[in-house]
Amino acid sequence: MSAVPESFKKKSARQAELAAKAAADAAKAAKDAVAFNSDIAARAEAYDAEYAKADADAIANRRQAKANNQIFVAPEAKIAFVIRIRGIIGVSPKVKKILQLLRLRQINNAVFVRLNAATIKMLRMVEPYIAYGTPNMKSVRELIYKRGYGKVSGQRVPLSSNTVVNAALGNVNIVCVEDVIHEIFTAGEHFKEASNFLWPFKLNSPRKGFQGKKLNHYNEGGSYGYQGDQINRLIKKMI
Repeated sequence: MSAVPESFKKKSARQAELAAKAAADAAKAAKDAVAFNSDIAARAEAYDAEYAKADADAIANRRQAKANNQIFVAPEAKIAFVIRIRGIIGVSPKVKKILQLLRLRQINNAVFVRLNAATIKMLRMVEPYIAYGTPNMKSVRELIYKRGYGKVSGQRVPLSSNTVVNAALGNVNIVCVEDVIHEIFTAGEHFKEASNFLWPFKLNSPRKGFQGKKLNHYNEGGSYGYQGDQINRLIKKMI
């Protein structure tokens, strides 16, 4: 009986070692995936409780104000959803530059913007070319889930899994799509990172068209300018 060659023994030992390492890595990956999914579920439940509490508090405040013959003034909006509705042929370079800064390079592009003195001034300067307002939770969630794409290494990547978000924003503790939604809706500490991660939305033309004429302000029965919470109706028509 011939002896087993030494090279064959080394090859078998190496293959066994690699197989054991692969099995250990697979087991660790499965364990990490279970922990990751559990963490995501816990975060989603916490966010739902937070949104429900905010809605309940708003209702309670309105009822209390009504009982005391007072007027309840809702807190100022923290974010706006901005949709470009017109072209920019023949307009000033300043308007073009602001639209570029807002990442609204094409008609029907849309972005989330944190409202402060600077951004409000910018929005007013380009108001004839945009429609904007305050999105509700339903609109934010539908936009991100149905129309959301992330920017990964300069590429437009669909948000098909939470790993895409975790890879891009895990360093700021944003690890899933629900984290992105929460950060956007609440204008959180890392709103800038979450907003820049989201590729500008490419929406459809609204079903049955825009309200009135694009050249008229919303307050005059037209389409452009600030629409308040009525922007949610336009979002629904364009998703």
